[in-house]
Amino acid sequence: MASASVLFAVTGLSSVARVKSPRLFVKSSLDIDVSDMSVNAPKGLFPPEPEHYRGPKLKVAIIGAGLAGMSTAVELLDQGHEVDIYESRSFIGGKVGSFVDRRGNHIEMGLHVFFGCYNNLFRLMKKVGAEKNLLVKDHSHTFVNKGGEIGELDFRFPVGAPIHGIRAFLSTNQLKIYDKARNAVALALSPVVKALVDPDGAMRDIRDMDSISFSDWFLSKGGTRMSIQRMWDPVAYALGFIDCDNISARCMLTIFSLFATKTEASLLCMLKGSPDIYLSGPIRNYITERGGRFHLRWGCREMLYDKSADGETYVTGLATSKVNHFWCCSSLDIPGIKRLFPSQWRESQFFNNIYELVGVPVVTVQLRYNGWVTELQDLERSRRLRQAVGLDNLLYTPDADFSCFADLALTSPEDYYIVGQGSLLQ
Repeated sequence: MASASVLFAVTGLSSVARVKSPRLFVKSSLDIDVSDMSVNAPKGLFPPEPEHYRGPKLKVAIIGAGLAGMSTAVELLDQGHEVDIYESRSFIGGKVGSFVDRRGNHIEMGLHVFFGCYNNLFRLMKKVGAEKNLLVKDHSHTFVNKGGEIGELDFRFPVGAPIHGIRAFLSTNQLKIYDKARNAVALALSPVVKALVDPDGAMRDIRDMDSISFSDWFLSKGGTRMSIQRMWDPVAYALGFIDCDNISARCMLTIFSLFATKTEASLLCMLKGSPDIYLSGPIRNYITERGGRFHLRWGCREMLYDKSADGETYVTGLATSKVNHFWCCSSLDIPGIKRLFPSQWRESQFFNNIYELVGVPVVTVQLRYNGWVTELQDLERSRRLRQAVGLDNLLYTPDADFSCFADLALTSPEDYYIVGQGSLLQ
């Protein structure tokens, strides 16, 4: 049995038989492996580049150096504005942040997987020169089950969407025949089918389902509870850290519609290594090279506002520990935005709705082993540290307290594979 050492755990909002399948070697290129999702996509889902701004130059303060805050800074700097980014922590990246601890270990804030439908993010990565930093994985979603069984949603097929998806769901060994049949009925009665001919109309229907849970919708259409437990709960946890009883049907069906209409939407990619080097790092360089400034350990204390003569509330600036600004953008998580907003704003239903949102606590753990954990078909081979072996992909599981995991030494080897050491599970 391989032993493990715990590297880090951050709090925020028996044997495995390896499946034998042919390895598909593909280049890590967004131009080759990820289609232009804006083509025939629902309007508004993948917006075009903004028009060039012709107004006066603005001085803008951005609260939060996560992806949302930094992508906003990129767009503002491209339009010629002056940008300062304030971050209360000592490192950037937000939910996709990472840092190096005192022992030289790269510590991440969470497990990050990039679907082929993340077109806006890919556009940002290409702009900052980071498009080669993604490693494309086998086009299959892998489920690790108790007792050593591997289940797959295998999208590897010569014909693309929607045929490859239909084949993947009909041939999956993660569900029994009865559950697959009922699953097929539910999806056939969903807006996913409409998305094949009318993506805009399908998206309007899907957006109307925000108030119903995926479980309620799925069961009402003939799906089974077993399908939810064995397949959809792990996927929902991976998407939003909550199960199908709590995640909205809108969230799940949006992903399904993209899977059905775009071949590469279900493709999984992971960074070559640490996000601070391969994702947020290039974005930071792009920002600073264009005059943007980062202020770390420098949070915002207060949002300044006033009321017009007609009673409308408007923001006048931000009060950080030293600087006042007159244009601002807040890119924060739910607890952060609740702390920042003035309590008086709750008089407005629009802002009060934010307090109805509940953050989900998430724990991320990285474990270093002295063997290769996901290669246990050959126990002797798993103990040899000379060569990295195992499952090189995101792994779902319905049979553990954690819903998804990956061996970063395999999936993101640049920073996580260490000679003489084994798996790094996250």
